[in-house]
Amino acid sequence: MTANWQDFQPIWRGELSDYVTAIAWLPNSQFLAASSAAGEVMLLPIGMAESVTLQGPTGQSIDCLAVSQDGQFVAAGGQAGTVKIWRVTSAIPELIAALENKPAWVDRMAWSPTTNQLAFSLGRYGQVWDAESNTIETTLNFEASSVLGLDWHPAGHFLALCGRQGTRVWNASDWDDDPKTLEIPTASVAIAWSCDGRYLANGNLDGTLMMVEWQLPDNPWVMRGFPGKVRQLAWSQPVTATGSPLLASCSAESVVVWERDTDESIGWASQVLEAHEATVQAIAFQPNTLLLASAAEDGWVCLWRNAEQLTQVLDGAPNGFSCLSWHPQGQLLSAGGQNGELLIWSQSATGKGFSKR
Repeated sequence: MTANWQDFQPIWRGELSDYVTAIAWLPNSQFLAASSAAGEVMLLPIGMAESVTLQGPTGQSIDCLAVSQDGQFVAAGGQAGTVKIWRVTSAIPELIAALENKPAWVDRMAWSPTTNQLAFSLGRYGQVWDAESNTIETTLNFEASSVLGLDWHPAGHFLALCGRQGTRVWNASDWDDDPKTLEIPTASVAIAWSCDGRYLANGNLDGTLMMVEWQLPDNPWVMRGFPGKVRQLAWSQPVTATGSPLLASCSAESVVVWERDTDESIGWASQVLEAHEATVQAIAFQPNTLLLASAAEDGWVCLWRNAEQLTQVLDGAPNGFSCLSWHPQGQLLSAGGQNGELLIWSQSATGKGFSKR
């Protein structure tokens, strides 16, 4: 498949020994953190610096990876049940914590966008670890099932956990306060706050998408008709002319973009983006633009201008892509492959025009 408008060019290629499970950029640097199903955790530079091995292959997969908002810390968790946190501010990273949680399988984690607090799943519980005190700040009981997704409010005010029967949202200023419950008759497997904190969206196992306006949580929108579970969600950072951000969702080989309609009787209008021929594994908006990237098991990373027009198709993982990540400054896009491939593309100087709607 080809596209007429080329804007991103490959600048780097590397490889891990197995399926790339997660990747994340360190802010204000050209280091990419990456993990694999073999248990590797690596810091990989684009330039002349040498790669750094935080953890070599262990035979137990690393399933989640997260970089703190200030770039000081990298955290990883997985099959072994251990959450490891490294301080990466010096030439030789330091392992500062190894939280043992056997036999739990840790597969969800995220740093607060405003503080160095790490939230991670632990079976039916969520825990929050604080880097300043090197202690567990709180343990949150989800009760209904294992935690299947989590996300921080963009201002750090709330932490949302999802799973069977919906979502629970805790106030980060008072962890002991009862959480707000958003009930869903099925299980939620993906959750995401909008970048302005106005909306909270849930992707569900039964092929539905539920969205609430946080100030009006008792009046949700429910979108139906997906071909399978809604496995991932991504909000745009800029808002559109309607005053709301776009929401991208993926299910099976489909990507659907939602935009708030000015007509309240319509609610959210949808547009299906058709190109992929296999399951879409990851979606993400380029920071501060409406350029959407989608990575799938067909071996394509598709770039959608204004989240509607296919402008470029990137490849390099013949057996399929597993994850992707935009550099926080937006000019670099990375993706991981199912055979261990790691690829980075750079936006050319002539690539302009990702305007707001």
